[in-house]
Amino acid sequence: MPIETAIHNAYMSARGSMAKMLSRLVPPKEVDDILQDTYVRLCQAKSTEHIKEPKSFLFKTAKNLAYDHLKRADTRMVDDSTEAAAALESAISGVDDETYHNNATQQEFKLFCDAVRALPKQCRRAFVLKKVYGYSLKEIAQELSISEKTVEKHIAEGIKRCTLFMRRHTGEQTRHNNLTNNGQQHSERV
Repeated sequence: MPIETAIHNAYMSARGSMAKMLSRLVPPKEVDDILQDTYVRLCQAKSTEHIKEPKSFLFKTAKNLAYDHLKRADTRMVDDSTEAAAALESAISGVDDETYHNNATQQEFKLFCDAVRALPKQCRRAFVLKKVYGYSLKEIAQELSISEKTVEKHIAEGIKRCTLFMRRHTGEQTRHNNLTNNGQQHSERV
């Protein structure tokens, strides 16, 4: 059996398993697109001689496409803010305080809202329609009377700007807290 047929058959038999694996990595509405991109990548491959295990190759391709998607998506921004909150929380002498956690979460949300407000108008509209209301690229393009490609650019720009805004302001807050804590420690020693 030619390798192309083996890859096609492996794709058809592994599609359900790949969808399940992808659903643990990306939002459910993105799974079909990534599966489709996986198949397109396989069809576009110039050479398939190096593929010894088609099913393994499919899973690896799908996983890599999912990771690429995450890099472009706001999921990474959410993960970064969650990690920052966890690091900040653990830095406070291991105190596990629910009030502190709730306050930190509210501050992060306020910071994110400020970041979104700072976006240019058209970029902000596309970003909010996608990330808050879950519109598809096509629906946003129709709503804003722009192309889907322009919608993609606005969303990517929104993610980039919000991430930078939050990192910059989180860094400023951390420096402020460090200065405050160092000042308190210094006055306690005196």
